[in-house]
Amino acid sequence: MIESKNDHQSRRNCEFRRAIAAAGRCRRVYGGALPLLASSVPMSVRMDTRHRQKQALAQTAATMIEPGEFIFLDSGSTNLALIDFLPKGYDLTLATNSIDIAGAALRGQDLKLIMLGGTVDLAVGGCVDATAIGSLAQMNIDRSFIGVCSVSPTFGLSAFDIADATFKRALVAASGYTIALATTDKLEVRAPHRVSEINEIDCLVLEHDAPISHLDDLVRAGASIVKALQPF
Repeated sequence: MIESKNDHQSRRNCEFRRAIAAAGRCRRVYGGALPLLASSVPMSVRMDTRHRQKQALAQTAATMIEPGEFIFLDSGSTNLALIDFLPKGYDLTLATNSIDIAGAALRGQDLKLIMLGGTVDLAVGGCVDATAIGSLAQMNIDRSFIGVCSVSPTFGLSAFDIADATFKRALVAASGYTIALATTDKLEVRAPHRVSEINEIDCLVLEHDAPISHLDDLVRAGASIVKALQPF
């Protein structure tokens, strides 16, 4: 049977949809494919997006860490990049709710590691339930790096998942100094669950070429901004 041109194109479209769905970049539905919401993109996929920009943010943020500090890395692909830039010989204690961050920290890092327990939320990439929040409440954290889903001068820092937002609020409360690393795409999305006002975050690290209009609006809302190095 000879395949028509339309049949051939339809088969190629179907194969393409299957491939991008298998890569976690869309959700297959009958008759096509829908783009994934940011809240449903797996951590394994988020790690590979805007990789150079995340490294630049992480390298800049790591210079703020002081010797002997108790730091917390919230679950997130940008915070995962921080592991490669943590200063050596600083006698750091690192706590995290992220499996990926804890695993990376175990590979050749000279630091004390605390892993929060609880039920792992696969979309978040870590533990954000009541067990994790209970452990967090017992900590006196010097410096925390908050995972960011959305940054807005009007709505502050927000998250897509309600449990994740609740955990992040508890992390802000338990921390002496809070830092949020945000790629530029996080300045252009809205998320439903508020974490904090902009002026409640001590430092917001943004990309070196973040739009001036965004920067001006954030500064007027009370943000303290550090621009990252140019990606290498």
